[in-house]
Amino acid sequence: MNGNRTTIFRLRQRLHETDTVSDRPRSGRPRCTTQRQDRNLVRNHVNNRFLLASASSRQTRGRNNQRISANTVRRRLSTSGLRARRPYIGPILTQRHGHQRTLWAQEHAA
Repeated sequence: MNGNRTTIFRLRQRLHETDTVSDRPRSGRPRCTTQRQDRNLVRNHVNNRFLLASASSRQTRGRNNQRISANTVRRRLSTSGLRARRPYIGPILTQRHGHQRTLWAQEHAA
């Protein structure tokens, strides 16, 4: 048997009472965005990888026409598997690196 006996007992009891073993609704603050808005946020960020969360939060209104925060956008993207990315600004290679790579390539050319 994989699991604690009391857990199995409670699951069987819940199945008998409610015909399901899924979790019961819990109290808590309601979400400020709908699932449709979450999907739209994800789609916008997949199509435009450099779109800022703060820009999305300014464009999107939650339920009751309220503003949503940039952190809310980041959380919604994180739950869908997207992470923040910043474009690299600066030289990829210095002149010295480029010269050394050229020398190495010339030495190993056969």
